[in-house]
Amino acid sequence: FFFFKQKTAYEMQRGLVGSEMCIRDRYLRANADFDNMKRRLEKEKMQAISYAHEVFARDLLPVIDSLEMAILAGSNAEIESGELLSKVKEGLGLTIEQFRKAFEKHGVELVDIEGTFDPNFHEAVMQLESEEKGSGEILQVFQKGYKIKERILRPAMVSICLLYTSDAADDTPCVDLGGRRIIKK
Repeated sequence: FFFFKQKTAYEMQRGLVGSEMCIRDRYLRANADFDNMKRRLEKEKMQAISYAHEVFARDLLPVIDSLEMAILAGSNAEIESGELLSKVKEGLGLTIEQFRKAFEKHGVELVDIEGTFDPNFHEAVMQLESEEKGSGEILQVFQKGYKIKERILRPAMVSICLLYTSDAADDTPCVDLGGRRIIKK
């Protein structure tokens, strides 16, 4: 015969209490670790937001340097005014190119102004008639628009071509703007 030592109810209860305390301790430690990680990630997130523009600003520093050098060169040089003007134009062209490269590096692009008016990318500030272009096409650009990836930073300010027609129902003059008819008053 095998004799099994049977545990008393008291011994079983002590074992369960010990297990419960161990599990509770593990739970509290895991919860504390989670809270610490959550605080650390929040701090890192705030730092990332605070310094998000650091790289972009660093890429614009050469542009500022170029403009400052142009001002110094213009005030120190004893050059003929026509020659000075051509050098200033050349310097401004190079500085604009530096801006474009910095923008391109960070995903900033010009809004496309070819083709028809798109209210998502363009702001119509003037409406003109033209025999050369079709209804809703862009005639002139007053201010370039910019976007970063697909988000508009500034829409392009443009003038658009309107095709004047008459409404078939009552011969009221209408404006046909890319499929939308607006009654002309």
